[in-house]
This record gives sequence, C-alpha cells and structure tokens, in this order.
Amino acid sequence: MKKMLLWVLPLMISSVCHAEDITIHYNGSKAKVTQTIKDSVKVTVKGANVNIESQYKDHKLTLLLTGKSNDGQLVLKTAGKAKVKLDGLNLTSQEGAPIELKNKKKVEIVAVKGTKNTLTVTACKDTANHKGAVIWAKDKLLLSGKGTLNVIATGDGCRGIKTKKDITIEELTLNITTSGDNLGEKPFGMGGGFPGMPGMPNDSIMRNGFPGFPGGGMPNFGGGFPGMPNDSTMRNRFPGFPGGGMPNFGGGFPGFGNREENDEDGEEGGMGGFAGKHKYVASTKGIASKGKITINSGKVTVRTSTAGAEGIEGKEGVVFNGGDVDVLSTDDAINANACIEFNGAHVIARSKGNDAVDSNPKNGFFMPFGGNNNQEQDTAIIIRDGAVYAWSQVGSPEEGLDCDFAALVVEGGKIFSVGGGMGEMPSVPTNATAKQPTVLLIGAQVAKDEPITISDEKGTVLDTVTVPFSMKRSASLVSSPAFKVGGTYTVKTKGYEKTFTITENFTTVR
Repeated sequence: MKKMLLWVLPLMISSVCHAEDITIHYNGSKAKVTQTIKDSVKVTVKGANVNIESQYKDHKLTLLLTGKSNDGQLVLKTAGKAKVKLDGLNLTSQEGAPIELKNKKKVEIVAVKGTKNTLTVTACKDTANHKGAVIWAKDKLLLSGKGTLNVIATGDGCRGIKTKKDITIEELTLNITTSGDNLGEKPFGMGGGFPGMPGMPNDSIMRNGFPGFPGGGMPNFGGGFPGMPNDSTMRNRFPGFPGGGMPNFGGGFPGFGNREENDEDGEEGGMGGFAGKHKYVASTKGIASKGKITINSGKVTVRTSTAGAEGIEGKEGVVFNGGDVDVLSTDDAINANACIEFNGAHVIARSKGNDAVDSNPKNGFFMPFGGNNNQEQDTAIIIRDGAVYAWSQVGSPEEGLDCDFAALVVEGGKIFSVGGGMGEMPSVPTNATAKQPTVLLIGAQVAKDEPITISDEKGTVLDTVTVPFSMKRSASLVSSPAFKVGGTYTVKTKGYEKTFTITENFTTVR
C-alpha cells in the first residue's frame, strides 16, 4: 500500500501543476517547439523563426522561451491574453522584432526569477507597418518578473519597445539601449515661415517657449489685438503681448517648446516649431507607446544616442508609481502629450539636446489663432512623492521640466531640476499648485560630478544630488518635503552657494 501511494503521489502532483502550453527552445539556426495544447493553436516553424496563432479568447496562452539564436524570431498572434516567459533567452533578429505581438488583448512578458535575458534587433526595414522595435505589440503589454531583460536595438530605425496601447512595467530589471540611426528625416513646416507673410521682427520677445509679439498690429485681421502693456506677463501660461498689438506675421515662429506630432501612419517626430525643425522617420526611441506608460516597480534604465530619440514616450501619459528609473537621451528623456505623474519612483531624467521631462497636454497650450481658449486647462506634470531629478544639459531654451504653459503641480517629493529655461523663466508652479513649498533658483551654477547639497538653517542635509555635467547659469526648480514657508535653506556646490528664505509656496530666488 505504501509503495502504491508513493507511485500515485507524483501523478497527483503533476496533474495540478500547470505546464506551459508551448515551449520554444532556440538553438542556433533552429528552434524546437513542444506543444502541449494544440486545439485552436497553429504553430509554424521555419529555421529559428516561430509563428504562433491562437484563437483562444478565454484561455490565457502560456509560452516558455529558452536558448540562444543569432537569427530567430517569435511572432505571436492571439485572440485572447497570453504570457511569454523568458528563461535564459538570448535571441537576436537580423530583420524585424525578435518578439512581435499581434495581440488583441494584453500580453505579459515575464523574465523568470534569477535569469538574464537579452533581445537584440540589427535591422528594421518594415516602415510600412512601423514594427521597427525589439519588442513590438499591437495591444497592451505588461513587462514583469524578478529577472533581467536587456533590450538592444542596433539597427537603423529600430526602437527598443513600441506599442499601440498601454505599457506597464513592474518588478523587472529592464535595460534598454538604442544606437542605430533614423531611417531618414524630412523638414517639418516651411522653414522660413509662412509664404507671403513678412518676417517677424528680430526683437520679438521669447518667454517660456512662445514668442511675445512686438507692436504694429496685424493686417487682414482688423488691426490685430489692441496693445497690451509692455510689462504684461503671464508666467507659466501664455506671455503677454508687448504694446501696440500684433505685428505682421511671418519669418516662421520660433519653437513652441518641443511638441510631438503623431501622424496617421504612426511615425513620430519632433515638431518644436515651424522653423528649422525636422521630422524623423522611425527615430530610435527607447520606449514608445501610443497609449500610457506606467512603471510600478523594478529598475528601468534607458539609453538613446541619435537625433529625435526620446527615452520614454507615452502619448497618453507617463506614470511613475515606484522603482528606480534612469533615462539618458539625445532628445526628451521623458515625453508625453498628456500628464506626466511622479507618485513615488526615484527618477533621473537627463537629456543631452532637449528637455529632460516634456509634457504637451492637448488642452494645455494657449492657441491665439482659432484655438479653444475657454476649455479647462490640463495638468502637464504632477509630482506627489519620490525623487525627480530632471536635467537638460543643452542650456536655454530647454528645461528640466517643460509644461508648455500648462499646470505644474507639486504635492510632495524631492525635486532638483537643471535647465536653461526661456530667458531664465522655465515652467514653474504657482502659489496654488505648489502645495509643497518650491523654489526657483535663477542663476544656479552646476559643477560636473560635484555634490550639490540642500540644507536647512541648522545645517541638516535634506538632499544631495550629483549632476554629470556643468552649467554656469541654470534655472533650477528645488523642492523637499522638509521645506516650510518661513524657513531658511542653503543650496551649495563647488563655486556656488545660495541661502534663501521661502516667503510663499512658490518663491523665486535670484
């Protein structure tokens, strides 16, 4: 009887354990597929290229990927949800996404605990379908697991991760690097301005991203707007018009900040104004989604190196709930056409050539010509907790935190931004939106790799930040949960020291 129980027990255990529906083992130029579930699932294997099509809508299809191939791919088309487990996978595709998901519902990619997994793409020529990425997904994507996933895009026009819907990241150690060139670029707008319209005077005032208009009136529009006082200013909104009304149009508008445009076929490129800007074809971004990107936990590192390549771009917003996030990009480190939320993560966002954090909410930009200026303004950036270190090293007019005239809300967290700002007037909160006392330091000096300390009047260090570049004059936004109205604080680094008293929720210090 005892022998019989010992024999039956393994069978009972195996009956309750769930094996993967499909296991794929990559071995050089071949892939071996073990399929335990065959009904409504079609598997096609050609060399190391595996194509799976599942008609299941209720059952979550589970795949396990292992092994190594320098010329392999997984194309997964699912009617329902799926989970793709990576267990020591090293997969390189010579053309197209190593993992291409034609999913109709959410797919979860899991790095198995304790494993190191690497996905690489060396060429992306599918411009018709815009699937140039290491991981491409048609619908929602969840990246998770307690392992490591390295995403490497070396080919021209290749992004790290690209989806048409939302991306969620949690637990995972995720490292993304893109190094290829764009597939091409083309001028956006008309360069020197609108045809048939004389140039804008060179002394037009630039403040907070959009030019002020010198006096003179606008012909063909009933003389334009009547003159406003020369000192008219709406900080962090739309600048006042200097006296005399609006001038003759033309010459091309200077930059509107760095708004992003997304045309019908899904290609992205920097707008940034009508003059002298370019639209990139398949720019090599780190993480790009037409939906929202949410990071809940884990460690995320993103590196991009070519023009127009944002680090993290979520068209419908980016949300940082937790984890450690480190982004270094040539273009915006973090970009969205909606609100960017910081709720508890430790974030370092650094741009070599543009804004560190750039939000362009649809209802945030004041449009003087035919725009709906009565609509409620969206919040561009909200910081509730965690640490937000936003560094733009290119200087004016780029910023650490760019809101395009929409609201910047500070409710908590540690903040230290570095940027040039528009005429030293970057995006800032107001007394109403700075619910945690916040300071704008005009003219702060930053020394490369030298610690910057923020201390209270007793000498207690509240925060220490080290910036990997130098800037002689920065418009820096500083905040700490320890800040109080009426308190005195000191910001100090090599060659610079400023002691100030916070007089109101938002205080400017020169």
